[in-house]
Amino acid sequence: MKRLIIVGIVLVTAGLSGCGKFLEIPLPTTAIAGSGAYTTDKSSAAVLNDQFATLANGSVFDGRGISFQTALYTDELKCIEPTALTENIFYSNNVQASNTGAMWTTLYKQIYAANLALEGISGSQTLNYKDQWLGEAYFLRGLLYFYVASLYGDAPISTTSFYKTNNALSRSPQNDVYKQVVKDLLEAQKLLSVEYKGANGLVATNRGRPNKAAATALLARVYLYLGEWENAELQSTTIIADPAYMLPQPDLAFLAASKETIWGLIPSVIGFQFVRDYAAYNNGTPATVALFPFNGVNTVLTTDLLNAFEAGDARFTSWTREVSSTSGTPITYRFPNKYKVNTTGAEYLTVFRLAEQLLIRAEARAQLNKITGTNSAKADLDAVRTRAALTGTTATTKDDMLAAIAKERRIEFFTEGGHRMLDLRRTNKLEALMLTVAPQKGGVWQTFKQWWPIPTADVFANPNLIQTPGYQ
Repeated sequence: MKRLIIVGIVLVTAGLSGCGKFLEIPLPTTAIAGSGAYTTDKSSAAVLNDQFATLANGSVFDGRGISFQTALYTDELKCIEPTALTENIFYSNNVQASNTGAMWTTLYKQIYAANLALEGISGSQTLNYKDQWLGEAYFLRGLLYFYVASLYGDAPISTTSFYKTNNALSRSPQNDVYKQVVKDLLEAQKLLSVEYKGANGLVATNRGRPNKAAATALLARVYLYLGEWENAELQSTTIIADPAYMLPQPDLAFLAASKETIWGLIPSVIGFQFVRDYAAYNNGTPATVALFPFNGVNTVLTTDLLNAFEAGDARFTSWTREVSSTSGTPITYRFPNKYKVNTTGAEYLTVFRLAEQLLIRAEARAQLNKITGTNSAKADLDAVRTRAALTGTTATTKDDMLAAIAKERRIEFFTEGGHRMLDLRRTNKLEALMLTVAPQKGGVWQTFKQWWPIPTADVFANPNLIQTPGYQ
């Protein structure tokens, strides 16, 4: 039996890697045996482990994934190497269906894998920790659909592994996709435990697998995006009130043992068991180098972002890093430095953390006109500012408070999780900014560029699937 289970896992993962785009190509018939992957807790956890690893090490949350691409696309990162093809595509806002597509494909491959897991685990009668594995699968699908909706707008909603259904799907409205996210997360909340669990189903000390708070954190974010202020406040309060989560000093915020982390991905690629954000930005470049460019590093923080930091902000010192050349005309740049080392196990790739929940609740409360005083937007915003060694906000009106929160989010979450681009779009500020920024980067901004194109191959394969408007 043990041998058959292992074969089942291999067939599932082989089917996923070989089927390219799940919307157009059916799962290979050999992968049917993959149902055996869900007959034991160990094998079920292994399948989900593969999904976590793909998120951490693939094109979604890897160092050159969503955080990197959206930072280049807006005003957080500057490309300093003209020959860096991929970086310049995003930096110049010249994303096309013909030159991108890996993100869409990866997101939907992982959605397909989550659908397979939900079907396989639901049908299993031999699992001791069935709720945990189901909860993880619902959570993963919700997270993936969140980024699909946030990057592409309208999108197909697939909740099955049946390829004939998937291959005929059309794009659903963005709000419907977000509602699917909410539905999945509510299921995950019911199934996941408060405690963190390990791959053995037992209570764990690390925060590398999602728990109830992880589902709650994303749910609070989605409610904020949907403008459901009361629900956003309620969900974020659940986490903020939990003593398991605290705001450490900035230097400690992204360590594996950080009490701020609600959920983080554990880097798992052999030889690269550290957060590759470190390699993506500064490549371990020393503080001074003899030659420019800096060891092949292609991107640096923009002057506009650096100027947005207030004097004395501890995040500037801790989360950015200066590198200077020593030959020719001296030149100095600053890089993101939230992740600082290439040491195995020292840092997790943080996906959800407490500071976001405080700023979610601050924004929700501001929208509900709870501006100052007890249980107010000011109290939550000031908690984040205090950690950064800053004084409290002076905002006293709704508009001023929302502006202060938006500025704080820009600083707190720079080059992290796509927050900057998604915040600008959901608050209807992306268009105005990019009309100014795009020409400065050598690009041309058009309104349709706020959404990204989908792969041409998917459009050709499914007559019901239309290209993102503007990219036809």
